[in-house]
Amino acid sequence: MKFEQSNLLDHLPKQFFANLVAKVNAKINAGVDVINLGQGNPDKPTPDYIVRSTQKWVADPANHKYSPFQGLPAFKKAAANFYKEKYGADIDPNTEVVILGGSKIGLVELPWALMNPGDTYLLPDPGYPDYFSGAALGEVNFETVPLLAKNNFLPDLDAIPEETAKKAKFFYLNYPNNPTGAVATKEFYTKLVAWAKKYHVGIISDFAYGAIGFDGQQPLSFMQTPGAKDVGIEFYTFSKTFNMAGWRIAFAVGNSDIIGALNLIQDHLFVSIFPALQRAAIDALTKPERDGAIKEIVDRYEKRRDAFVGAAEKIGWHAFVPKGTFYAWMPVPKGYTSESFADLLLDKVGVAVAPGNGFGKHGEGYVRIGLLIAPQRLKEAVNRVAKLHLFD
Repeated sequence: MKFEQSNLLDHLPKQFFANLVAKVNAKINAGVDVINLGQGNPDKPTPDYIVRSTQKWVADPANHKYSPFQGLPAFKKAAANFYKEKYGADIDPNTEVVILGGSKIGLVELPWALMNPGDTYLLPDPGYPDYFSGAALGEVNFETVPLLAKNNFLPDLDAIPEETAKKAKFFYLNYPNNPTGAVATKEFYTKLVAWAKKYHVGIISDFAYGAIGFDGQQPLSFMQTPGAKDVGIEFYTFSKTFNMAGWRIAFAVGNSDIIGALNLIQDHLFVSIFPALQRAAIDALTKPERDGAIKEIVDRYEKRRDAFVGAAEKIGWHAFVPKGTFYAWMPVPKGYTSESFADLLLDKVGVAVAPGNGFGKHGEGYVRIGLLIAPQRLKEAVNRVAKLHLFD
């Protein structure tokens, strides 16, 4: 017997980066020493205090049963307290927190919970590719808003056409930004709240890299902005803050209507998350080792940023210097597209980078560099690129 997949699956966007992974693996299998700068996966282990906590909670039989459908109340309280401590935001743990098996789940399921087929939301360009998956699965439309270097990769709200703003139900934003490394400003978020209220657009802040800010600056949370809870929510994941990408745990906070809808749809999709993992997440947020562990992670990425950007500058390859995340957003040389440049680097010098057009039309002309290897290896990658004499 043969079974055809649904029309819905037929309309899913192609996984652009699956092609990149295949190319890299083919080179590695051929014996090439590939320096892989195309990945977005933290390379260091989860902090020991979280691992030890998880081992303890996994061994406790009380955690071997179902979780409450919407997660442990203690986890919601810890998330709310974390936002109060870090960002001064008042969050009601009972009505303004949703527990997630990774923030991707919430970002992709949101159209199911809060939109109807044919509705429209706004997505950043360039932006995280899985935002497009949510549109396809929810059978909703999207329009993109360009993020341009001249605006420090912040959307120009005044340039969004009136008719587009009026029909949009939500607007996804991601700062610190993947792929550009840009950060939001207090002035931008204040203007965004006013814009959202004017056009009745919900703001969905993807704060995946919320802990990773450089030069002594902590990235701003959208929830720090007066009126933010009136218009939107913010997703916070453990993947980047605590090197817990494979653990798949996150939460979102903010507007109770949006949070309530996400909790409801998850009642029908999941029975929350393994209780031991929720207990470990509480410890990650509350133990005294937390701030030291986060600082170690951030300092490591800042040293890598400085090593890569400094080496690239010496060969005439000028970065948009990232103020957060663990990426560098680099222009391609004249005469190349994002993909042709990425293919050249992989084929000629064994350096893998992510083509910018995989993040949207306005990513063309750039490649994304993952700062997820040691500084000396990052410098070696730049030295290899220098041998091509593309920036002389």
